[in-house]
Amino acid sequence: MSEIEYFSFRQVNPKDFLKIVNDDSLRSHLIDHPYFDRDSLQEWMKEKISIDETQGCRVRAVYIGGVLAGWCGIQPDDKGFEIAIVIAKKFWGFGLPIFRTLMCWAGELGHKEILFHLLDSRPEYKALKKISTKYEKTELAGRRFTTYYFSVG
Repeated sequence: MSEIEYFSFRQVNPKDFLKIVNDDSLRSHLIDHPYFDRDSLQEWMKEKISIDETQGCRVRAVYIGGVLAGWCGIQPDDKGFEIAIVIAKKFWGFGLPIFRTLMCWAGELGHKEILFHLLDSRPEYKALKKISTKYEKTELAGRRFTTYYFSVG
C-alpha cells in the first residue's frame, strides 16, 4: 500500500489542486458548484486554511505515494463537526485509512461525536452503518445525504 501523507494547504501549489477539484467523476459526489478557476481556487484554499485555524478543526491536503490525491478534514457543521474526504477517483480505495486518521484527529481535538455526510450519489455503506451510532437521511444545500454519526474515542 502506498504511503499516505497529510500537508497543510499552505504547502500545496494551487495549480496541482485545480485538476482534482474540477474532475467530473469527483464532482458527481459533491454539492453542485461552479468549476474552479485560478482565482476561485485561491479563495477556496484560503477558506480551508481559515477553517484549519479554527478550534476543533483540521484540514489537510492528502498525498498518496507522493502524489496529490485530494483533501480531507474535520470542519464545522450545523450539527457540530463533520469529516470530509475528497480524493481523486484513482485513489478511492484509500478512503478507509484516511477515515481512520480523521477519527484519530477527532479524538485529539476533543470531539465526542463526529458526522460524515455522503451525498445520495453514493450507496449506503454497511461497514459505516455497523460502526456508526446512528445514520439518517438528511438534506443540505438542497441535496439528499446519508449522514452517519460516530462516537469518538
